[in-house]
Amino acid sequence: MRRRTFDALAVGAGLVIAALLLVAGGLLTWGHSFVSSEVHTQLAAQKIVFPADNSPAIKAPEFAAMHQYAGQLMTNGAQAEVYADHFIANHLREIGGGKTYAQLSEASLANPKNTALAGQVQTMFRGETLRGLLLNAYAFWQMGQIMIRRRGPDADPFRAGNLAPAARRPRSRGAPQAGHPRPVERRLTVRRRLTRMPGRRPGVAGRRPGAGATCRTV
Repeated sequence: MRRRTFDALAVGAGLVIAALLLVAGGLLTWGHSFVSSEVHTQLAAQKIVFPADNSPAIKAPEFAAMHQYAGQLMTNGAQAEVYADHFIANHLREIGGGKTYAQLSEASLANPKNTALAGQVQTMFRGETLRGLLLNAYAFWQMGQIMIRRRGPDADPFRAGNLAPAARRPRSRGAPQAGHPRPVERRLTVRRRLTRMPGRRPGVAGRRPGAGATCRTV
């Protein structure tokens, strides 16, 4: 393959990759905007408000995660996850006595005349349904955040200071790397190799064929 053909193929491939990256970046940005807006709209429409910071409903230690959003309206997936796993889940654990909805439902089917157990099953069903919906909103919102997540400061080793100053300092031109000869020594080595080639005499390694020859007129 000729060099010109290879260069044309490389440039064409680079343009195609650049176009694909631009399209992917645009789609990710649009996806992030759509997901964030949709989750915000749907959660805000439910008008779920976190209890106040001094509310007895979140006074127990297991509700500690609720205090960061105390008194706020639920509008994003992070709030939905906290409300589902640190508020509803704790109440369901207390209502069910540590049993899940499936376990209580099975017990209710075995004893259909137990109205108290039937009411407990209904409460668990509603709580688990609401918790599942909030966790679905959280998962959907989290995917939108991943689409356009920025790099943290640790991603750049130079900016984060992960490399030593000596490693970041540019190497001077005159200082050769360890194990590599200096430029002058490299040229002398090449010249010695040329003088050892068959058909060459010492001292004329760099002379062109025919150089210094005298032209005779016939």
